[in-house]
Amino acid sequence: MLRYTVHVRGEWLAVPCPSGTNTVRWLGKEAVRRYMKNKPDNGGFASVEEVKFYIRRCKGLGLLDLDDTVQDALEDNEFVEVVIEGDIMSPDFIPSQPEGVHLYSKYREPEQYISLDGNSLTTEDLVNLGKGLYKIKLTLEAEAKVKESREVIERIIKEQTVVYGITTGFGKFARTVIPNSKLKELQVNLVRSHSAGVGKPLSPERSRMLLALRINVLAKGYSGISLETLQQVIEAFNASCLPYIPEKGTVGASGDLAPLSHLALGLIGEGKMWSPKSGWADAKYVLEAHGLKPITLKPKEGLALINGTQMITSLGCEAVERAGAIARQADIIAALTLEVLKGTTRAFDTDIHAVRPHRGQAEVAFRFRSLLDSDHHPSEIAESHRFCDRVQDAYTMRCCPQLRYLDYWQIYAVSTVFHSCLLLNFSLKMVFAERAETISGGNFHGEYPAKALDYLAIGVHELAAISERRIERLCNPSLSELPAFLVTEGGLNSGFMIAHCTAAALVSENKALCHPSSVDSLSTSAATEDHVSMGGWAARKALRVIEHVEQVLAIELLAACQGIEFLRPLRTTTPLEKVYDLVRSVVRPWMKDRFMAPDIEAAHRLLVEQKVWEVATPYIEKYRREHIPESRPISPTAFSLGLLEKNMGVGHNHRHQDEL
Repeated sequence: MLRYTVHVRGEWLAVPCPSGTNTVRWLGKEAVRRYMKNKPDNGGFASVEEVKFYIRRCKGLGLLDLDDTVQDALEDNEFVEVVIEGDIMSPDFIPSQPEGVHLYSKYREPEQYISLDGNSLTTEDLVNLGKGLYKIKLTLEAEAKVKESREVIERIIKEQTVVYGITTGFGKFARTVIPNSKLKELQVNLVRSHSAGVGKPLSPERSRMLLALRINVLAKGYSGISLETLQQVIEAFNASCLPYIPEKGTVGASGDLAPLSHLALGLIGEGKMWSPKSGWADAKYVLEAHGLKPITLKPKEGLALINGTQMITSLGCEAVERAGAIARQADIIAALTLEVLKGTTRAFDTDIHAVRPHRGQAEVAFRFRSLLDSDHHPSEIAESHRFCDRVQDAYTMRCCPQLRYLDYWQIYAVSTVFHSCLLLNFSLKMVFAERAETISGGNFHGEYPAKALDYLAIGVHELAAISERRIERLCNPSLSELPAFLVTEGGLNSGFMIAHCTAAALVSENKALCHPSSVDSLSTSAATEDHVSMGGWAARKALRVIEHVEQVLAIELLAACQGIEFLRPLRTTTPLEKVYDLVRSVVRPWMKDRFMAPDIEAAHRLLVEQKVWEVATPYIEKYRREHIPESRPISPTAFSLGLLEKNMGVGHNHRHQDEL
């Protein structure tokens, strides 16, 4: 017996199919028949036969041939949608996929596992879990701790001790004692009532990160969740069954209650859920399609699932990783722009930066030398202006090491906060098995990750602000000695005119987004929660700032490569030629005006995937080995943050005849 889950006009129907030789048309008619049966007015239809429809897969929205057999066209337990001809589908409901889920079309079930104990997860691990690269399992030590803490909860219930959140209500109802017969109902009611978020759902990657981080916290053994329930949560993660989690609704104190409640709601089989196999569907059907059962909450387990700052922290970890990635690639793009604008490398001389011995500043200067040193990497462009009369460049090129030092320091400072956040327990009711008691505290408060994310947004924004000024220099013929807006036949063609406007718009928007959300607080829960962090918004806007920074730098990367076209046949240094070749592998030169948005997106994707860094870093490291005796390769994290033990680089590079 085959079975399919069919979506008809906003309802999900389980349709058994007795034979694989039945047609897709039969499946559609049977789904419509069941839909009509559930409606008092038959759904407005006189009979099944008069209904005209087509059928498509929920995943990918591929149309199906009605005359194909189900065994040829579909897999068992597949999710499909019946679309009635003449219906206007609501633009607010997409049954197949959330925004950005096209990236998940490449999803393959991972074979490798990460073992979680609550104490060793890194930000890189979390991001990789979000990408679906690993499954999760618990260490034996974690399993033992979880069992021990659950025994404390069972003892409290057996002895009928009055304990907040276990045998009492929540918030203002903390003094209301709940009878033992309703303790399970209390936990389900908690999850349902707190599932009050709004807005778009988190993407699959971010939902996976949130779920993985919650599992990591529960693995510490302080929540009182049972091992059986925790294993069910892990099974849902490993099957990539991801609940519908609206992005808005948390104030970041007493945890991220709304988003984590939506997370728990899907796990108990209510609300919506997504998987690569099903797309969006009712949670109970998605779980069933993967051979899983909804979780039945035991006393304290609802509270265990929803009390923590894992949304702030998981989004913050993504922000830290992306900030580090774009920061180190920004140096490469700036070096390329300096080359196109025929700038000097004298400002990156080792002795200058030894006088002001900031590690990050020295590292940025070293990178510029490693990419632009014409003695090491001959550059025909550099040779063409070796004896020019220009003696110094604009601040956005000359002062990159000094301007960028603080950016790196800020990224480093925030990364240390989030590395510690991954190791901490953000819960209200802590279970201490060794003391056989529970204690209510304030570890759930999201104040310091919120402030750290506000700080990160301010620091990373500077990368875009500086980049936009360099784009202006590339496009302005009075500053660049290149054709206006980097295009021939100006007037007939507009070239990069509006691309620069886009960069300016993004930088201006970032200025508003950099206003700290953590300076705000509104009292909630009848003044019980009278100071909150607003960390959820801090995390979301930090990610938006970082995305804008990536997009501005993508525009600069395109503009710099376009500038090289007007300097040909002269060639730049080998590492920068490799960067140019990378860009040209996805974006062709601009001979005349064309649709520009896809080019910007293609360059943005190169930065998000760190392709620019991958191309350039072997040359940077080779230069380091040749100029720094007994040096070792720097890890990507340390490299992006400038955490070096000493100033790197020796010697001088003379591009111009003199420097005043």
